[in-house]
Parts: sequence; structure tokens; C-alpha cells
Amino acid sequence: MARLDAATSCTRCELSLTRQRVVIGSGEVGAALVIVGEAPGRSEDEGGQPFIGRSGQLLFRLIGEEIGLTREECYVTNVVKCRPPKNRPPRVRELRACRIWWDLQLAQMSPRVIMTLGNTASRAVLGTDAKIGDIHGRVHEVDGRVVIPTYHPAAGLRAGPNVVDVMREDLRKIRQHLGTS
Repeated sequence: MARLDAATSCTRCELSLTRQRVVIGSGEVGAALVIVGEAPGRSEDEGGQPFIGRSGQLLFRLIGEEIGLTREECYVTNVVKCRPPKNRPPRVRELRACRIWWDLQLAQMSPRVIMTLGNTASRAVLGTDAKIGDIHGRVHEVDGRVVIPTYHPAAGLRAGPNVVDVMREDLRKIRQHLGTS
């Protein structure tokens, strides 16, 4: 079986030809909350960590306000570890190629909740084709783990307060499952 550190030199798909670096994940492997996004963006490709751009700033502000956790208390990753050109959504073959790394990450963790962000991450983790508008805030179980999807923070940046309010509501549901005050 592959080791997660092998991901840094991965060439399983064409994203390896255009990336600056492989963005595996960051945070506490023993975290109660694992956050899963789609793929690195430009800031993440340059900086080497997931969710360090504007979307990440919004995400962790909301998590702090609604759940009371800091970035350091969470584990943050993406279903695809390399930035797709022009931040396009990952293609099915790229998701399949990267699945080995997500599976290896998850095998090392025992989170109380996995929070997926947006359509791509939620569909990949849940194995569904449902839209985020239909599944956000609902509790799902995958391999004995609680998964709660919400909107990607980029949608909150684009669409404004209505989406951010829905994200806050979803985060409060996550807080209940985490058992934080």
C-alpha cells in the first residue's frame, strides 16, 4: 500500500504537470473535526496548505464564531491535492487518481465529524450526485463516520449573506455533533 508522504511526488494524473506543489492537508491528525474541500486554489498551491486564501479566512472565522474551534484544532484537506488549471472543478479521473491519498488520510483519523464543503467534496465523500442545496446540514453516515456537508466558503464570498447564514446554521448542527459548547 502507498504511504501518504508519497503524495508529494504524485504523477497519477495530469494535474501533476501544472501544479506548484501537492497540498496534502494541515492540522491535528487527531482532530474531532475534519474539513474537506474540493482542491487547492492559487493561494494554496503557492502556500502549500489548504484554505489559506479568502475562502479559508471566511471559513475559519465562521468556525470560530459558531463552533469555537481554531484552525489548529481542525484537520483541513481537499479531495484533490493539486490545483486544477484556472481553478476549474476537478475532473472525474482526477478525483479517482487522488482517492488513494484521501483514503490514506482518513485511515489515520478518527474524527467525530467530517464537514464537506461544496458539491465536489460532498459528492466525492458521500458517493452521491446530489447537489449541495439538497444535502447541506443533513447528517450522513459513511463507513461509520458522521459527515455533514455545507456550502463552500467561496459560495459565501460570491453570493453573500444568505449563503453565509446557511453555513452558520450548518455549523451549529456540526457543533451539536461535536459536543462543543
